[in-house]
Parts: sequence; C-alpha cells; structure tokens
Amino acid sequence: MFSHVMVGSNDIDRSRAFYDTLFEALGGKPGRVDPKGRIMYLHGGSVFMVTKPIDGEPATNGNGMTIGFAADSPEQADAWHEAGQKAGGSAIEDPPGVREGAGVKLYLAYLRDPDGNKICAMHRMT
Repeated sequence: MFSHVMVGSNDIDRSRAFYDTLFEALGGKPGRVDPKGRIMYLHGGSVFMVTKPIDGEPATNGNGMTIGFAADSPEQADAWHEAGQKAGGSAIEDPPGVREGAGVKLYLAYLRDPDGNKICAMHRMT
C-alpha cells in the first residue's frame, strides 16, 4: 500500500545521527544522503526518508500522526527505545510494553524524534 514514508527535519545532521541509531537497533544500516540532501533508509523492503521541507518553511510534526517501525521482538523494541532516547529522542505515552485490544496483542514503544515526530517500535505478539 505504501511506497515510502518521509518526515521533515529542521536539522538534517541531527536527524541522521538519531535515525542511524534507531535503524541500527533494528538491524538496519546507516542512511544514505541523496543529491538533494535527503536521508534515505532502506530496510526490510521499506523506505524511510528525512528531508528539509521543499517549500522552505520550517518542518513541523503532524498532530495525530504516528510512524511505526517493525521490531522482531520486545527486546529489539526496548533496544530501539533506549537507543532513541540516548540519541536525542523523548519517551512518550506509557512505558514500552504489551497493549491488547480488538483481539490483538502488541508490544509498543513510543518516542518523539528531535523534530517532534511521533514514532513507535511495534512487535506483533503471537
């Protein structure tokens, strides 16, 4: 359904340090910067990008928006959460843990990136 996800940043270098740390915690590789200065992460068949807004206005976070990253285990989600905090992210919502509802059981860990974007590591429990 999705081809990619992109977030805006007001400080690309800060964002690269933050997201490199997060993707490493999920087993991914550091981002690559394209000729337009955008950071691109390729992992697990998905594409995640970070860019300065092309309209020249400041980047802002989306109210009500969350971007979820797949984690292979609760331990990997915890490592992601810890790495994100050490890299400048902020813990939000409830602490990482199991959430149940509508017949699903998920392990979730939430952060805000340095630009305020809400992100989440999610592991589907079996």
